[in-house]
Amino acid sequence: MELFADQVIAFTRALRPPDIALPPDFEWLFPYSNPTTMQALTAFYQKYYADEQPRTFLFGINPGRFGAGLTGVPFTDPVRLETECGIENSFPKKPELSAQFVWMVIRAFGGAEAFCRRFYITSLSPLGFVKNGVNINYYDDRNLIKSVEPFVVWNIRTQLEFGANRDTAICIGEGANFKFFQKINATHGFFREVVPMPHPRWVMQYRRKTAPDYVDRYVQALKQVSFEF
Repeated sequence: MELFADQVIAFTRALRPPDIALPPDFEWLFPYSNPTTMQALTAFYQKYYADEQPRTFLFGINPGRFGAGLTGVPFTDPVRLETECGIENSFPKKPELSAQFVWMVIRAFGGAEAFCRRFYITSLSPLGFVKNGVNINYYDDRNLIKSVEPFVVWNIRTQLEFGANRDTAICIGEGANFKFFQKINATHGFFREVVPMPHPRWVMQYRRKTAPDYVDRYVQALKQVSFEF
C-alpha cells in the first residue's frame, strides 16, 4: 500500500486543468506548475502524512490565490507553513484570513501532528478560479458550477482512494458549498454523512470577536467524527 503522502503528491503533480470550457472571463488558478509550490507541498505531506493510515476528510471550496494557491496546502498560507509547520519558504509572508482560523483550530486540537494524523483537508475543486484577477468560488456562477461538476466528482472519487473515512466527511462552509456537496453526495454515495461547518473566512470577517467559540465548535465536531484507525 502506498503512503498517504505519496498519493497526495502524485495526484497533485499529475493534476492539470481539465479540458472543459469555462464561462467567459474565467480562468483556472493552477499553481502546481510552480516548482516552489510543489516543493512546499511535498515537504508538508512528507512531514505529516508519511504513513498508510486512512483519515477523515474535510472539504473546502476551491483554492484561493493567497493560501493553497501559493503553498499548495489547503488553508495554509506562507506564514502558517513556516511558523506552524516549520517549513521555510520564499513566498511573500502575507497572512490569509481562512488560514489564520484553520490553524487556530489545528492548534486547539493539539497541533499539526495530532491533527494531520487523523484528518486530511482538501477541496471539492482541487483547482481554483479567477475572474478579472479576483478569486471566484466554483458556485459563484451558474454556468461555472455546471461546467466543473464532473471535475469535482472525479476529484472526490479519486482522492477517496488515498484512504478515507467513508462514514463521515466535514464540509467547510454551511451555505452553497454544503448544498452542492449534499447534492453530489446523494447522487454518488461518497460518504454516509456530510457535516457542515462555518467557513473560516466568514467567521473571521463577520464573527471575529467570537472566533474562539467557533474554534471550540470545530474542535468538538472533529472529536465526534474522528477515530483512531
